[in-house]
Amino acid sequence: MTGRTSRNGSHAVPRAASLDPLGALRTPQDPDCDVFLTGTVFLDIIFTGLDSAPVIGTESWARGMGSSPGGVANMATALARLGLRTSLAAAFGDDHYGEYCRDALEQGEGIDLSMSRTVPGWHSPVTVSMAYEGERTMVSHGHEAPPPDGPGAVPDGPPRARAAVASLVPGRREGWIAEAARGGARVFADVGWDESGVWDLDALVDLEHCEAFLPNAGEAMRYTRTGCPRAAARALAERVPIAVVTLGAEGSYAVDGRTGETAEMPGITVDALDPTGAGDVYVAGFVTGTLAGWPLADRLAFAGLTAALSVQEFGGSLSAPGWEEVAHWWRSSPEHPARYAFLEDLLGEELPGRADGVPAVPAGASVRRRAVPTIGFRHSA
Repeated sequence: MTGRTSRNGSHAVPRAASLDPLGALRTPQDPDCDVFLTGTVFLDIIFTGLDSAPVIGTESWARGMGSSPGGVANMATALARLGLRTSLAAAFGDDHYGEYCRDALEQGEGIDLSMSRTVPGWHSPVTVSMAYEGERTMVSHGHEAPPPDGPGAVPDGPPRARAAVASLVPGRREGWIAEAARGGARVFADVGWDESGVWDLDALVDLEHCEAFLPNAGEAMRYTRTGCPRAAARALAERVPIAVVTLGAEGSYAVDGRTGETAEMPGITVDALDPTGAGDVYVAGFVTGTLAGWPLADRLAFAGLTAALSVQEFGGSLSAPGWEEVAHWWRSSPEHPARYAFLEDLLGEELPGRADGVPAVPAGASVRRRAVPTIGFRHSA
């Protein structure tokens, strides 16, 4: 089976039937939604293959380019591709960018957008990301969407869900986070860079509702006034049940404040094409392992693996791996790394591989979209 191009221009690659990581745990009483999240969807345009950062007064040519939904779409797509039933509340413009993003998420990824809305006359936010030397520089433009009818970002309240993912903002309390926690959702949170430079942990007021907090090392050390990521994780574990500090390509470190358990996982060496969205993919992997009831060390290992696989593709959301990519990595390794032995029982016979290690694609299987330079071919290729 060969890849094809969808009507909105996203490149698609063969995809086998997806594995349900929570299949053995599901009961008729469970909520229909595994994970709920809300936020802003951007149209991401990503340039890769730059030799250096752009220089004032010169023109730089990139060797690669991709387009994909971005912003909160990165996390939503990563969750959905790992088999979690994902619900997203977001605003979409009624322009071509908004139509593309909505189609890519709803039709392409199977994400529930019933709590999302289309805003007439509002143009979609756009981010241009330039990747070079393993890092990225971004330029964004957009305006806040007009507020929805009724109070709050989620006027009807969050749906009943196993989990919710939130991005904390200093000094801002989001009512839906507390409501989701009261409804039984396990809340996982990350945080962005504090532009104010204050780095006040007490200002993250919704941290009290979170089960897990996953900042990167720079954020964690600044918020805790500590000199190393491990000390930062221990300090954060006094405020939240599970603290995970990500170290980029070097791996991650976690502390379970309830039991005192710690876990550390080195990174996986890969040829990185584009790091956009890797942090979101990491959180999605950790959420998946937590809901599936895996040990802490296995959750770190799986989250790191999914993030590493994602940086080998263009774009944020459409670079996220599914179980097929995980199976391919596992079965194509010359020797199965002992640290990832838990994948053997997990993958089982669900995703059979060929002798060459490439996952088999059943007849009639759907396909995985990847980012390509344009978003609007007028006919299928």
